[in-house]
Amino acid sequence: MSIKKPNIVILDGYVSNPNDLSWASIATLGHLKVYDRTNDKDLFDRTKEADILITNKRRIEAALIDRLEKLKCICLLSTGYNSVDIIAAKKRGITVCNAVGYSGISVAQHVFALLLELTNNVGIHNASVQKNDWATSIDWCYWKSPIMELANKTMGIYGLGKIGQEVAKIAQAFGMQVIATRKNLNKPNPLNVPIVPLEQLLIQSDVLSLHAPLSKDNYRVINQQTLSKMKSNAILINTGRGDLVDEEGLKNALQTGIIAAAGLDVLSQEPPPLNHPLLGIPNCIITPHNAWVSKESRARLIQIVADNIEAFLQGKPQNVVV
Repeated sequence: MSIKKPNIVILDGYVSNPNDLSWASIATLGHLKVYDRTNDKDLFDRTKEADILITNKRRIEAALIDRLEKLKCICLLSTGYNSVDIIAAKKRGITVCNAVGYSGISVAQHVFALLLELTNNVGIHNASVQKNDWATSIDWCYWKSPIMELANKTMGIYGLGKIGQEVAKIAQAFGMQVIATRKNLNKPNPLNVPIVPLEQLLIQSDVLSLHAPLSKDNYRVINQQTLSKMKSNAILINTGRGDLVDEEGLKNALQTGIIAAAGLDVLSQEPPPLNHPLLGIPNCIITPHNAWVSKESRARLIQIVADNIEAFLQGKPQNVVV
């Protein structure tokens, strides 16, 4: 691709880099403009001169793509690419590249942050101590809720890709038995995790962690019917995609004791509405889709996007979606 100094525009850079990292690796590749956020009103003016657009969640629809005569490449600050109209980009011959493999370590760590909060209730006990419950206790030790060991429990992993494999490593380090369900049985399985049918995964798992990409085949795969097959003391963890879970079904399962608890980093709508069904459920903890946001992970993300742009400019695009 013969563009000596392309115009590069980042439309929603704040979440990936709230000024604690550098965009220099991208800036060296062209004339860079960075916007923290971009609303509908400013979208066309900010993109009309762009050769390369970079977006995370700012949607790039067909109507905009058709108006951007100079646009040659869209790079995503994410692995998911549903924020871009892929069909429209392909029709125009615009290359779309995503970022793969930057967040696996951070997301796996977050899985266990959620899980350990649910099994050890550190937050509840700290709050109790800060209220002087310990200082005024007649006993030298107490607990406000049951605490569960992870050793010898079964960790079920739905989707044994790179992140799922990182989760499996940590689970094994805790002494857990690991089983998994995956779509592609021919992909590498370096940890030799037993691959089982979905029903067996549901029945056997003490902890079920979701890591599959969303597709029409697994949309709301965790629902009232599948939840009913799980153990009553089971814990669901979702750091994958919100729509892997039927949230009304999960609410019912949590409130009626079908499963014990859930830890979620993703929801079907983000940010959630004020009346989201899982807000305020005491045995459901929710974090704001920040499993991936360690500084190390975001630095890797920016470098991957820079590498994607450089490869595109050299005529050898990588991580190509279309």
